[in-house]
Amino acid sequence: MAPKTQKVATIKDVAAKAQAGKTSISRYLNGEFHLLSDNMRQRIEAAIQELNYRPNQMARSLKHGRTGLIGLIIADIGNPFSVEVLKGVESESIKQGFMTVVCNANNSIELECQFIQLLKGYRVDGLIINSAGVNAQFIDVLKQTTLPFVLLDRKIEDFPCDMVGLDNPASAEMAFSHLIEQGFEAICFVTEPIEYNSARKERLQTFQRLLNQQGQVKGEFHQITLPDPAQLDSIVANFCTSHRGMRKAIVAANGVLTLQLAYVMNQQGLRWGADIGFLSFDNLEWAAFAGQGITSVSQPTAEMGHKAVECLLEKLENPEKAPTQYLFHGELVVRNSTTL
Repeated sequence: MAPKTQKVATIKDVAAKAQAGKTSISRYLNGEFHLLSDNMRQRIEAAIQELNYRPNQMARSLKHGRTGLIGLIIADIGNPFSVEVLKGVESESIKQGFMTVVCNANNSIELECQFIQLLKGYRVDGLIINSAGVNAQFIDVLKQTTLPFVLLDRKIEDFPCDMVGLDNPASAEMAFSHLIEQGFEAICFVTEPIEYNSARKERLQTFQRLLNQQGQVKGEFHQITLPDPAQLDSIVANFCTSHRGMRKAIVAANGVLTLQLAYVMNQQGLRWGADIGFLSFDNLEWAAFAGQGITSVSQPTAEMGHKAVECLLEKLENPEKAPTQYLFHGELVVRNSTTL
């Protein structure tokens, strides 16, 4: 014989058990304890626990206009930066009484646009978006949505909106200055495609500008669509051949590239910190233990996630609040990969 399905308790059941009216139960659930006597509150609390009552959150959201849900769209759940930001967003959301609905766009702008529409249908209270990229389609969808939103690590020119991210020009200049101080004579900057991605673009443009100002330092810049191990192998090999006898350094524009470049250099028998310099944007968990240790630009990812939630909640409380950009400073963590 199949086991009996346990009946789901209703607010009517709680009222009967607590010998109270449904209005009193609603007041308790809404936190309006000042409207209830101590005895009434204790009876309701005991009844809820005994019956294992769980409020219907969707029904409550229709009544009060809030679901307590925040939509979080992540560009690439495999990117270490995205994972750390996600942790920060979830931690602060829970602290503030919200839950996150996480969507992985898998580096697809089109999928992100679909997620924005989908999350609106789920009646989330707002969106935090770490976009794979910003193109005309994405901007059009943002303009059409009625949901408050905050962009994470992305800027949109001539489109005022709340944004939380890294001060990329300042961080890139800090990294470049370190390499110059260490006496490097040739620098190879490798990035994923910069089109539609403001963070990558700012880092690349800063290195290009500073190299032009230096004059005596040789520079190479490469954009690569991953995965492409053969092209990465060729980039590293050609860079080393073209600048033989010079103090050389390779810069990875993000954590995903850092891992793949480290693999390529290892395959070619290159030792960072001895044969070649190596610097990474994103301070990966294993960076301190790989080879001689990898010098990294560390981003305060958890703090950025916290700030994005704070910014969104401010927008919910004050929809007329003017859009604001919150830029965090990076920290240069120097290890032996750049102190040849």
